[in-house]
Formats: sequence, structure tokens, C-alpha cells
Amino acid sequence: MIEVRAVAVIGAGPTGRGIAHAAALGGYRTILEDLLPNALRKAESEIRAALDRSVEIGEVDAAEANAAFSRIEYAGSVDEAAREADFVIEAVPDELESKLEIFTMLDKFCRPNTILAATISHANPASLSITEIASVTYRAKKCVGMHFFNPVHKMRRLEILRALETDDETLDTAVEVGRRIGKDVVVIKEPSSIITRHI
Repeated sequence: MIEVRAVAVIGAGPTGRGIAHAAALGGYRTILEDLLPNALRKAESEIRAALDRSVEIGEVDAAEANAAFSRIEYAGSVDEAAREADFVIEAVPDELESKLEIFTMLDKFCRPNTILAATISHANPASLSITEIASVTYRAKKCVGMHFFNPVHKMRRLEILRALETDDETLDTAVEVGRRIGKDVVVIKEPSSIITRHI
């Protein structure tokens, strides 16, 4: 299993900021990226508010919430976010071209052992092939899919999709990350029908 200290999240929309929230509470150094400064400011405000609500209802104590908030950093480019990450979660909308473009960039900017995860919308988990997304990289063995349920920081279920070439070390690491960020993890092998349809 690969040791994960820093998690980068690409995209600061509702899913991305929910993942960043959960990752920071899980104790990870968390780097949240978005090209739009306003999106990062909104994410920072939303995460702070969500942590404060968690304190009010007794889910976490104030010290824990403050520590989590302090673990989150913000980046305005994929390069800046990904270069020091051990595990990168892409959290942009379910548009194949966007995901392929981001994975191509991540493959270039990340260190060789960094694991790349693509998110798949809760509404359409069969819409994209993780195997196809991984195929644009030189690290297909180190790619997985992650199917979060919204709101991410509250919903406990996480489905990890194993692509055709995902190796055991990558899968084990992804499962450990999922559990550490407070999720009940279910591993699903990507159906060959999806792979065949997309490739």
C-alpha cells in the first residue's frame, strides 16, 4: 500500500469541496484546486460553514474542526495542486473530454507513484469508463474510479471502481483513503460492457 499524506482535489464545485472537507477531517493535507478564484472562495466559505454546523450538532469538536480547516490549501492550477500530492481526485462534471484532458495533465505533473482517481456522478455511474480515462496516462495501473454520494461530507457510502488495469496496491490504497475519510467502502469492478462500449 502507498503511504498517502497529501490529497489533491481537482474542481471546487459541490462534489470537490465535499471531498476536500472529508479528506481534511480524515487528517490529510488537502489541496483544493479550481481555475476560478470565486469558486475557491465559495468552497472555503462553504467548508467552514459545514464544519461549524458539525460542531453545533456534536459530530466533531471545535478543535477537530479547526484542525481540519487548517489542513486545506487552495490552488489555482492543476500543476500547483498535483505536484506534491500522493493521491489526486478529479472532481469535475461528468464530461469525458474534460476528464481525459485533466488526466493527461495529471499524468504529466504528478510524481510517478501518485494515484489518480476519477469521480463518477451519483446519478450516472455507468456513463463513463474509468479504463478509458486511465488509458490516456502512462500509469493506468494507478488509476481508479470513485463514486461519491451527495452531499459528500455527509453520505457514508463510497463505491471504488476498479478499472481493467488497476493493480492491487492502488486498489488497497484507495480503499484505505476512503475509510480514513469516513466512508463505508464498496469495491466494484468496472463492467466489461462499459469498457467495450467506450473503447
